[in-house]
Amino acid sequence: MALPRSAQISLANTPYYHCMARCVRRAFLCGNDRYTGKSFNHRRQWLVDRISLQARAFGIHVCAYAIMGNHYHLVLRVDKPLVLALDDVEVLRRWTSIFRGPLLVQRYLDGLSPSDAEMQTVREIAMAWRRRLYDISWFMRCLNEYIARRANAEDECSGRFWEGRFKSRALLNDAAVLSCMAYVDLNPVRAGLATSLSGSDFTSIQERLRESELCDDTKRRKREKRFLLPFRQNDSYSQNESTIRLDFQGYLGLLEITAHLSRGDMTGLIWHQHEDTLHRIGLSVPQWRALSLETHSLSVQAIGDLESLRSYCRSTGRKWMAGARRLKVIYGLG
Repeated sequence: MALPRSAQISLANTPYYHCMARCVRRAFLCGNDRYTGKSFNHRRQWLVDRISLQARAFGIHVCAYAIMGNHYHLVLRVDKPLVLALDDVEVLRRWTSIFRGPLLVQRYLDGLSPSDAEMQTVREIAMAWRRRLYDISWFMRCLNEYIARRANAEDECSGRFWEGRFKSRALLNDAAVLSCMAYVDLNPVRAGLATSLSGSDFTSIQERLRESELCDDTKRRKREKRFLLPFRQNDSYSQNESTIRLDFQGYLGLLEITAHLSRGDMTGLIWHQHEDTLHRIGLSVPQWRALSLETHSLSVQAIGDLESLRSYCRSTGRKWMAGARRLKVIYGLG
């Protein structure tokens, strides 16, 4: 039986979540229809553009993404404190950057003075929209509904486009977040659709690599339009800092380890080159192998160590959860 989203998402335990949605039709979401020969690859840009738009409006950052043939992956970080700190005008502007909004809100944003009753209505609307701006369900709903409507219009049909509700998984510690990002970024390579990270089209790692090759001025202009959560720049870290808790070069090292582990050609030299990175996130090679190659293909609703799993279960009102025994074994491999 499907669980309500409130029993899967607990911001008190973690702001990080892995989300995935799959289309239901024979025609691929973004691939080639082998029966008609028609290509749907242009839809990949639809998804990237929409994700970028929503990431700048919502208080939800994108850590990693991969647009595959009939599904896509997102690793998201919910920044609830950011949304709560916004004033009502900014909340209204952010939401109306995606949707038109009622005429009353448009007039208010244009500077027209509302009556007391109208102002009360505007405040109530802002309150409702504020809650949506840090809600993963609303983020995914706005994304999937837009793509479904546009694809249906192109296909000249109606009905379901997505298989069902999007799937979400809580990532309860840094190791879970980084291993999930690696799983997502290596998806095209693992599926045989690309031979390198730079050749993995419509993935976050390809976008990050391209940005790292730009000159400083171009980087600054690019940064203004960036929607990917940046990596940490130095060793200092604040709990409230909106960065991924590892430097970019360290993350590339984790991707190299994962690629070699998946191909079965891992050597001692490669392990020693990136040993410090694994130690920084508190994992051994066997633990990283299990997390990055096994866990994310299992049907589990949360990934983390035993203590964080227990806390997550208490917060979501359950006694235990599927996959906990395997995770206990993985975190005990070190």
